[in-house]
Amino acid sequence: MKKAMNQSKMVLILNGSSILALLVMVVFLFAYSSMNTKLTQVSEDRYNLTYNANRFMNASSYLTNEVRAYAATSNKTHYNNYMNEVNNLKNREAGVSAMQSIGITAREQSMIDEMSNQSNVLVPLEEEAMRQVEAGKREEAIAYVYGTEYNNAISNINTIKEQFLKDLDTRTSEEVKQVAFMANMLRIGIILTMILVGVLQLVVLVVTKKKILSPVILVRDQMREIAQGNLSADFVLEPDTSEIGMLVESIHETKRELKTYIKDIDSKLAQMAAGKMDLIIGNNYRGEFLPIQNAMRQILDALNQALYQIHQASGQVSEESERMAADAQILSNGAVEQASAVEELSASIQELSGEVSHTSVDAGDAQKSSMDAAKQLKACNEKMKDLTTAMTDISKSSQQISGIIKTIEDISFQTNILALNAAVEAARAGAAGKGFAVVAGEVQSLATKSAAAAKDITKLIETSMRLVEHGTSLSADTTEALSVGVTGAERSMNLVGQIAESAKQQAESLSQLNEGMEQISNVVQTNAATAEKSAMSARELNGQAEKLKVSVQRFKLRGNGLG
Repeated sequence: MKKAMNQSKMVLILNGSSILALLVMVVFLFAYSSMNTKLTQVSEDRYNLTYNANRFMNASSYLTNEVRAYAATSNKTHYNNYMNEVNNLKNREAGVSAMQSIGITAREQSMIDEMSNQSNVLVPLEEEAMRQVEAGKREEAIAYVYGTEYNNAISNINTIKEQFLKDLDTRTSEEVKQVAFMANMLRIGIILTMILVGVLQLVVLVVTKKKILSPVILVRDQMREIAQGNLSADFVLEPDTSEIGMLVESIHETKRELKTYIKDIDSKLAQMAAGKMDLIIGNNYRGEFLPIQNAMRQILDALNQALYQIHQASGQVSEESERMAADAQILSNGAVEQASAVEELSASIQELSGEVSHTSVDAGDAQKSSMDAAKQLKACNEKMKDLTTAMTDISKSSQQISGIIKTIEDISFQTNILALNAAVEAARAGAAGKGFAVVAGEVQSLATKSAAAAKDITKLIETSMRLVEHGTSLSADTTEALSVGVTGAERSMNLVGQIAESAKQQAESLSQLNEGMEQISNVVQTNAATAEKSAMSARELNGQAEKLKVSVQRFKLRGNGLG
């Protein structure tokens, strides 16, 4: 087995290098941040130094300008401005203090001191000029502030000021450049470190893919082939001392072991298939294959015992099948005779069912005729009821007419009385009442005729009422007789209906009985066929038992079939 670096060690080294590079990058980042802060501070210091230097120098120039303006104009404002700067503002002192607090070199301090000394030379001249102005001697004052001594001092101050500003700018600019350079170097270091980390991660990725992932995929594919039972699949990986190499060696060993076991199992099964049931199962299996060995031993023992029992039982099955065939044949013959008897009984039931059905049809016709007769009787009864009602109405009308005739008789009587009275009054009137007497006579004659007619009508109505009462009595008797007839017809119709329904039910029962007999006949015929098939099956079983006995005899068993 060839030697190889462990994958875990390789990954540890590469990841450790990446972590170290990341730590270096973090240090660079902190340093870069600090340097940026320093650069900002240096830039601010440079600005503040320049600002305060100009503040110091401008304050000196301001005093010179104000005292010269005061000498030239005698304007008190310039005097006040001069004194305010000297006593209150003190920009020169404040500018120097600010520069000292920020930090200045010894040379710069000496130049500041020199400019201060030169400014002090100007003070007596300026004070004397202001006194001359107050004394009204403006020309003398101007001579003091524009004189040679004053101008020489100003010239010296300006020379020192220019050199100071130049030196200050050069120094601060150099400091800014140095800090900026360090910041740029740190930024370059950060970029280089990031590139290094990226390269290391790329190397880790490549190494992981080539040395770990690809072999793992091949191992996975090989294990999948083994899981599917393909032990002949190509496996290009060679074993070595690495973790995956040792895993490859285990896979190769597993395949060899599996092939050995499968070859042995295949050999044993081939011998068993060839009928050699007396072979011996060894004890050379290990681990999880040991249950397979025990199972093969148990299967072999069970097959020996089962085949021995089959051999013993096949003879018994042959004998029992012969007896079963004889019994089935007897059952088949009896079933045929039973089917013949059932068919005769079924024919008789069908004939009886036809007669009952005919009776049911006749009963139905009788029920229909009874229903028609009952309907006619009901119609006659209704007509007689109507006739009775009409005669009752005629009787009531006759009674009403009698009342009207009575009224007419009363009116005739009263009319006759009135005619008599009129005749009497006409006779009293003499000749004047003759015409009226004639009318009274006619009215009396009419009343007499009306009374006679009323009596005749009364007699006719009485005769009619007697006849109506007699007709009403007869119609009542007829109606009662018809009601009795209707009731009897309905009772007869109901009895005929019950008879028809009973005949119908008997016909249905006979039909169901006929169907049942048909089913019994079918069952009997089926039993006969089944018995015949059973006899045939028994004969076939006998033949199969003989064949089974022959087949079992080709197996080489252990003694009595036991291990």
